[in-house]
Amino acid sequence: MSDDLEKLAPDRAVRMYLDARRDELADWTLKSHKYRLGAFVQWCEENGIDDLNDLTGRDLFEYRIWRREGNFDVEDGESPKAIAPVTLKTQLTTLRAFLRFAADVNAVPEDFYERVALPKISGTADVSDSTINPDRAPAILDYLHRYHYASRRHVVFALLWETGARMGAIRGLDLRDLDLEGHNPIIQYVHRPETGTPIKNGYSGERHNAVSDRVGRMLQAYIDGPRIDKRDENGRRPLLTTTQGRASTSTIRQDVYCVTRPCWIAKGCPHNRDMETCEAVPIGSSSKCPSSRSPHDVRKGVVTLYRREEVPRRVVSDRLDASDQVLDKHYDKRGERERAEQRRNHLPW
Repeated sequence: MSDDLEKLAPDRAVRMYLDARRDELADWTLKSHKYRLGAFVQWCEENGIDDLNDLTGRDLFEYRIWRREGNFDVEDGESPKAIAPVTLKTQLTTLRAFLRFAADVNAVPEDFYERVALPKISGTADVSDSTINPDRAPAILDYLHRYHYASRRHVVFALLWETGARMGAIRGLDLRDLDLEGHNPIIQYVHRPETGTPIKNGYSGERHNAVSDRVGRMLQAYIDGPRIDKRDENGRRPLLTTTQGRASTSTIRQDVYCVTRPCWIAKGCPHNRDMETCEAVPIGSSSKCPSSRSPHDVRKGVVTLYRREEVPRRVVSDRLDASDQVLDKHYDKRGERERAEQRRNHLPW
């Protein structure tokens, strides 16, 4: 240990790091960093490292292998599953940022973070293929409209599909952000970091999104009926509520996992599972269904649909608050042949 270093336990260092970055990171980003660094703290505990001063380059290599094999957050009886290269890169990038902070507080050498080697991935390997086929959405919406009309799940999926907004933006909606009068209902997404609901691109990401009359009427029915009339800890009146107040991101994510299972909308099981024994049947385990999709997957499905329908790129970019480059790389899931056929329609043959 260098004489210039000061003792610092890994768990305390992580708390200091998160506190130091609280003012510069969005809430969900901060939570992501907390989760990723939780793996590092667990590894340190399992390997008897109680002082960051004692870390070596070999330790960082062994942690990388341990994390690559999925050795974190594994329930009893389950075998670890290797994580994707892009996930590993994200995990290690956060670790590098943490170690740079640790150097600032004299817990590790100044250039120690450079010993965290990041995996090299191809230009497309950092893009998730997970999405929802746009052809699936109408059946889900029809089922919700018929059997779960104006439920919170109906509201969540309809807003995701009609506006293409990120989950955080939808979670941050208050009743005051909805203008449902007349035949031109409008949703306004507002950046409110001071009361816990920032949106991805800050104030520049604020926007108004139109929704259909059908969804506007459903939203009003939800507000007048099933919505639990609760305020959040800041006295605001959220659109999406539970008995505790504003719905959490995990609650919203669970709502989407639930409704995107084919069996839930009576479409049977495309995976030939026995409904009596399938682990994904309980609502709390719906994410284990191979066909269930996340809110982000729904957003990607929306972009794919807009591109198929040849909605102008500027309209898609403005509506979803994302650049053309980001939309092309991360969200547009049309196949290359489908894109070629669409280009054919614009050629002077």
